[in-house]
Amino acid sequence: MTALQTAASARPAHAADSSPARPALRFLTAGSVDDGKSTLIGRLLFDSRAILADQLDTLQRRAAGEPIDLSLLTDGLEAEREQGITIDVAYRYFATPARKFIIADAPGHEQYTRNMVTAAAGSDAAVVLVDITKLDLSQHPVRLLPQTRRHTLLAQLLRVPSIVFAVNKLDAIADHGPAFEAVAQALQAFADEAGVRHAGIVPVSALRGDNVAVPMDAAWYGGPTLLELLEGLPSTAEADGAQAQATAAEAFSLPVQYVAREGDGTGDNPRVFWGRVAQGAVQVGDTVQVFPSGEQAVVAGLRRAGATVAEVQAGWSAGVVLDRQLDISRGDWLGTPSALAPVQRFSATLAWLDGEPATPGRKYWVRHGHRWVQARLVEVARRLDIHTLQPAPAQTLAVNEIGEVVFELQQPLPLAPYAQQRVGGALIVVDPATHRTSGALLVRAAA
Repeated sequence: MTALQTAASARPAHAADSSPARPALRFLTAGSVDDGKSTLIGRLLFDSRAILADQLDTLQRRAAGEPIDLSLLTDGLEAEREQGITIDVAYRYFATPARKFIIADAPGHEQYTRNMVTAAAGSDAAVVLVDITKLDLSQHPVRLLPQTRRHTLLAQLLRVPSIVFAVNKLDAIADHGPAFEAVAQALQAFADEAGVRHAGIVPVSALRGDNVAVPMDAAWYGGPTLLELLEGLPSTAEADGAQAQATAAEAFSLPVQYVAREGDGTGDNPRVFWGRVAQGAVQVGDTVQVFPSGEQAVVAGLRRAGATVAEVQAGWSAGVVLDRQLDISRGDWLGTPSALAPVQRFSATLAWLDGEPATPGRKYWVRHGHRWVQARLVEVARRLDIHTLQPAPAQTLAVNEIGEVVFELQQPLPLAPYAQQRVGGALIVVDPATHRTSGALLVRAAA
């Protein structure tokens, strides 16, 4: 099957039937500098009529008769407008008759990779833009840009459920069909080698609007528009709900974010332990265990969105009422008895985001769920070469490098492999001296 046939087969047959009541899809745009991410978002906003009249009037006056620069819709910082680059993550909202969307415009420059990681951590999908004008189409196979590979790998490591490749700026080259075919083959080869399961490879021209929201007039492509593809993708809430139903016996876990007393906060009103269910499901009458104390209690009540319910499941924000008073505070966990095992030394994949290298022996703060713990980087086992996708020897990790490391915690945490659970297996690393977010840790296993 050719890349064109693969792209064509990706058309979501159910997209047109999507219910407006479906959860909003949160997606980010990623890729290298000047790949057209901000323009693509501007095009989606423009074509979906999500631009206010005064915004459109301002853009038209600034254009002075020239084509409107749609990228200005997302360049919120003055420095972004002056330099013509995206620095901070900009969020925009729009809706179609089939779906609501929340877009994160992530920076493409290596210097701002941490911003991209922040956007990816809460996204349901990632649209990785590939600027076809930056690629040497005479090469066979076509060589992809490092940032395309890096952002795709980061999205995969962060378990963004759906990854879409959008090959942009087709209007700037001749022989659109063969050119897209060559780039799509390179993307497919990279995805196969890296183990990336993408949701589709689509050709677009964000500047002209070809195949973004309106189908392109090309005999060589019969697949979906980018918007059609996005309309059919599942949100994390839908995926978590489906997983919870499919794995009803999976152990329950919930990181406690907030403790409140019902009613006016006085008297005998019960305490409610609020958080977002990380895994599994729990019902009234189930026995749960508190981490780290190890105390057990029975679930006496469950709250969700101001109502009393009989059960809550993965992905839901909920409150838990226990049948007896226990010392529980923010940062503790509730879970199925014996499911929250303490871990003090673990191996992990580390995406390093700090200008100061990750050096064995250094101490950092790590955050897991809602708890802060001191930790020490014990070992950098290897780093990932993003060009060959092979592990390479390393003693440290430089900014934007990805590697396998071993950490040791001052206090045990209920860690889980990230491949099994996004919440229990993720930590952020903070430099205690500068307070910068230095890295993202994805647990592999207890060391």
